[in-house]
Amino acid sequence: MFVLLGAAMGTLGGLFGIGGGLVAIPALGVLFGLDQQLAQGTALLMVLPNVLLALWRYNQRNRIQLRHALMLIVPSFIFAWLMSLWAVSLDPQSMRLGFVGFLLILIVFNLMQMIRSTTRLGAGLQRERWLWLLGVGSGITGGLFGVGGGVVATPILTSLFGASQVVAQGLALALAAPSTGITLLTYAWHQHVDWHMGVPLAVGGLASISWGVKLAHSLPERQLRKLFCVFLMVCAVILALKV
Repeated sequence: MFVLLGAAMGTLGGLFGIGGGLVAIPALGVLFGLDQQLAQGTALLMVLPNVLLALWRYNQRNRIQLRHALMLIVPSFIFAWLMSLWAVSLDPQSMRLGFVGFLLILIVFNLMQMIRSTTRLGAGLQRERWLWLLGVGSGITGGLFGVGGGVVATPILTSLFGASQVVAQGLALALAAPSTGITLLTYAWHQHVDWHMGVPLAVGGLASISWGVKLAHSLPERQLRKLFCVFLMVCAVILALKV
C-alpha cells in the first residue's frame, strides 16, 4: 500500500518539481494519524531520493546553471538546518495550523500570478543578484514545514525572476536537495521519522517520478501552472480536515 501511495506522490512530485512532500504530509496526517512533525519527517524520507532523481532528470532536459543553483543552495541549506532545529520542538497542532496558513498564502500568491495578464511566461531569468534572498525564504519554510524548494521557489522564480516553468522547477529541485537532506537528518535525530512507512514510500516514488518529469515537459506552460495551483488548493483542504 505504501509503495503504491509513494508512486502516486512521486508522479506528482515529478510533475510539479516538488518531490512529493506537499501531498505526502497531509496524506500521512489525515489517513494514518501521524502528528505534524512525524508526518513531515516521514515525508522527507520519501522526498529526498525523489528530489535527487527528479533533479537529474530535469538537468538532462534543461541544463541547470550551477551559478544560479549555488546562489539558492547555500543560504537555503543554512536556514533549513536552523529552522529544523526549532521545528522539532514545537507543538504539533500549532505546526499543523501554521502549515495550513502557509498553503493558503501560496494559493493566494499563485492565483494573483495567474490573474495578472501582464506576466510574461518564460521571459528569461532576471534579477539574478536577488536569488540568495529566495534561498533564505525557501530554507526557512523547508526547515519549518518540510517543504520549500518547489513549493516556494517555483512560483517566485516564474513570476518575479522570469524563468519558464520547467527551468524554475529544475532550479527549485537543485535548491531543495541539500536543505531536504539536512532537515531529514535533524528530524531523524529527534525521532520524528517512521522508517517502516517512509522507505516503501520512497521506493514507490523513485519508480514513478521520472514519468512525472516527462509529463511536465509535455504540457503547455500555462496549463502546468493552473494544475499546480489546483494541487495546492486540494492539499490545503485535505490538511484543514485534520485541524
